[in-house]
Amino acid sequence: MKVTILLVEDEEGLRSYIRSELVFEDYEVIAVSSGEDALAVFNQRPTDISLIILDWMLPGVDGLGVIRRIRKHYDVPIMMMTARDYVGDKVSGLDAGADDYITKPFETEELLARIRVILRHATQKNISDRKYRAGSLSLDTKTRQVFIADNEIQLTQREFDLLLAFMQHQGEVLTRDDLLDLVWGTSFEGQINIVDVYVRYLRNKLKQPAGSQLIQTVRGVGYRLKENEDEA
Repeated sequence: MKVTILLVEDEEGLRSYIRSELVFEDYEVIAVSSGEDALAVFNQRPTDISLIILDWMLPGVDGLGVIRRIRKHYDVPIMMMTARDYVGDKVSGLDAGADDYITKPFETEELLARIRVILRHATQKNISDRKYRAGSLSLDTKTRQVFIADNEIQLTQREFDLLLAFMQHQGEVLTRDDLLDLVWGTSFEGQINIVDVYVRYLRNKLKQPAGSQLIQTVRGVGYRLKENEDEA
């Protein structure tokens, strides 16, 4: 599936050149010349646009105006592209919601590299902001909420991170060392039994009917999260 870029640049020669370079790199490009056109196109297909490359100085609604309107409702990556190279202008653009800022004139290779970085970060964010489910247990990394059926479970930050590690590795047996690295970090110098303590905390908060446990002990190895509620 191609990445779709909305290019907003009022200077026809530059717009045509950048569009050609992006198409050559196998991006799908929608090129417009004004802030109003940019907003109209984006509002028609907001979920299809992967990145906006946006000139600051535009007729009508300028680049900052476009950013502020889009940021009210959407989190699409935006790169500002402008001849304004004052630090204060860069700060204004970034504070308004731009993810990056490239100053004209620029080398095509730099533009392409910045695009790759922005898209990579956006992909990582989309991966990290997601929901996990194991039977009636659900975890939302964006809102940091945990539910069993319709009942919200209140967890501390460490308990949440531990449960997330289990949810991300459902069915896998995780050793105490694995969990220390995933939750406390590789530089942790405390006692390894801290894992057992927090597993006990989680179990108390995630109690199941008939005394069953979502987090199972694998004797002599570590722990695992059941993949479904029917497992013994």
